[in-house]
Amino acid sequence: MRLTRLFRRLAVAACAVAIARSAPAQTGAVDPSENAKMRIGPLALTPTLSMTNAGVDTNVFNEPESAGPKRDVTVTLQPKTDLWLHVGRSLVSGNITEDLVWFKRYSSERSVNNSYRVGLVVPLTRVTFGGSASYTRTRERPGFEIDGRARRAQWGVEGTAEFLALSKTYVGVRAARDRVDFDKDEVFRGSNLHDELTRTITAQAVTVRHQLTALTGLVFEVGKGKDRFPLSPLRDSESTTGAVTVKLDPFALIKGSARFGYRDYKPNDPRLPGFKGFTSQVDVNYVVLGATKLGIQVLRDVQYSFDVAQPYYLQTGVSGSLAQQIFGPIDVVARIGAARLDYRDRADAVVAAADRQDHVRTYGLGVGYHLGKDVRVGFNGDHARRTSPVADREYEGWRYGTALTYGF
Repeated sequence: MRLTRLFRRLAVAACAVAIARSAPAQTGAVDPSENAKMRIGPLALTPTLSMTNAGVDTNVFNEPESAGPKRDVTVTLQPKTDLWLHVGRSLVSGNITEDLVWFKRYSSERSVNNSYRVGLVVPLTRVTFGGSASYTRTRERPGFEIDGRARRAQWGVEGTAEFLALSKTYVGVRAARDRVDFDKDEVFRGSNLHDELTRTITAQAVTVRHQLTALTGLVFEVGKGKDRFPLSPLRDSESTTGAVTVKLDPFALIKGSARFGYRDYKPNDPRLPGFKGFTSQVDVNYVVLGATKLGIQVLRDVQYSFDVAQPYYLQTGVSGSLAQQIFGPIDVVARIGAARLDYRDRADAVVAAADRQDHVRTYGLGVGYHLGKDVRVGFNGDHARRTSPVADREYEGWRYGTALTYGF
């Protein structure tokens, strides 16, 4: 019944998009984004419908070889819409995403995931205010460590204010609050994830932003943060951070952002060691002559573990993709990635492997055919492997199948 209701919702959404697409453009409408595919008066939208992973997952539960990995046929359907709206000088932006994840045999792994985000920028003469709010309800894996598809909800709000101090330099403040709430019946390897990982994160920072060019900005930030676990106070912590971020406009040759910083992470419990060191968060794309696209992602920061004996780990990872148009409408995409999970032991705990390090390596290849400007059909194969000194934490598996992307 739940899947039937979702299909009905998708059908209604498709009809609405079709009507919007056929509506005539209104003269004098504000164009909030040159990337928008359609406009309804001052509202600009880019809706897409994707079918991914329409194929086989050879290790549905990320099990070690000794457990006999289970395979199944799986399909993920994702309708998504980005939108923008000018209200006077202010800009409202938003995103609506839904995922329908289906498995043929293992119905316990089926899910419907929802994600919503809205942002607002209000520019005045010398002061600019901004804010955003987001909500996600998902049953996807939280990361490299937890293999169960754990149901959880995440809320986030953020507010900013900037003052134009010099011709290209802004001084500002930022405050954010996030909440991660796992369902009460989510259990993984004997640990109740609601009790162990439900948490609230707050952060405040002072920022200085310098606009190097019309398309490139440099942001310096110093801040403090608190992580609070109401049912697992052992994990409570304080952090002091400093970072520099390069922000690249979507119209720049290189798109995305690159953040490099330093974090002084201090657990409140004296039995846990702290962390002082380099952190990073990079997500950039570079397009060459319209035929080659290179993407790089880097992440290094503290992540929380479900295991109370090793309550957190330092994740260091890098991944990349290279897409090349071969000839005409045919392209090839190659993907590769590696991540290391460095666990920190609680002083009085008995652990399976002291100072444990897990490694995750991924690679994949895809071939695509473009049926017009906004439709792509592809075939993908992706491999993932985790190695660990704890034998039953290792796994290996493939996901391969057809993908279809349709931009309205």
